[in-house]
Amino acid sequence: MPELPEVETVRRGLQPAMEGARIRRVDQNRPDLRFPFPPGFAERLAGRRVLSLGRRAKYLVAHLDDATALLCHLGMSGSFRIEAQDDAVLPGRFHHARSKDARHDHVVFHLETETGTRLKVVFNDPRRFGFMALAEAAALDTHPLLAGLGVEPTGNALDGALLAGLMAGRRMPLKAALLDQRLIAGIGNIYACEALWRARLSPRRQAATLGGRPGRPPARAVRLAEAVRAVIAEAIAAGGSSLRDHVQTDGSLGYFQHSFSVYDRAGEPCRRPGCHGTVQRIVQSGRSTFYCPVCQR
Repeated sequence: MPELPEVETVRRGLQPAMEGARIRRVDQNRPDLRFPFPPGFAERLAGRRVLSLGRRAKYLVAHLDDATALLCHLGMSGSFRIEAQDDAVLPGRFHHARSKDARHDHVVFHLETETGTRLKVVFNDPRRFGFMALAEAAALDTHPLLAGLGVEPTGNALDGALLAGLMAGRRMPLKAALLDQRLIAGIGNIYACEALWRARLSPRRQAATLGGRPGRPPARAVRLAEAVRAVIAEAIAAGGSSLRDHVQTDGSLGYFQHSFSVYDRAGEPCRRPGCHGTVQRIVQSGRSTFYCPVCQR
């Protein structure tokens, strides 16, 4: 499943085409994806103008001029592409073929930009695990899909003190706590592994060991908060990881996967200078965890 950096990359790719554009019409080619589309989905969007395109955790959020918000989740294999009116794909750097099979083009947004240019934004999803919903923009924080989501890992709000407070008293593996979307919104399996390696912390460590006295977070909590922010920021700058069939809006693939230090590197030497450990793979809560048992404690 695309993680936060991939979703943020998609948002940045769609932003120039969608912000300020008017939705001329929407072609909804099936009644449902992972969930049924809202009643009157295409009709409610027709004629609306996109005021802004944001992101909350792994959701794309398009704010419309009627105080409605369009929520989009990519699921396992969903992706957007931008096409000119003559169906020519806008220029992009293509490294691998991507799905353009019309059978999987489930939603097509016909747009007219502020300059009068007509574009199509196409949502393609072979596995149909993605979904779309409509919500009141003023009540997004209480919407069932977004209510209870934790702090975003992309800004200075996530610091050592906050992380220590979130982890205090939690008797679960540290990696499981990082993946709890109620604590930190948007961290997935890949970046949890990478951040823990950078912070030299074992994924098996009890989360509560990062707790501390108010105002005095342990050094390990400070290291992990910094590692999380850095890993996410670097992955966004690199365009995401592009595992399996994930692609950006212009069809190109991200490069952060070439910088993995532990993820999917079981049996290989640890990349930390001076460490002679070997990356191991274990299973936690049904998901693969990669870490170095020598330098991660």
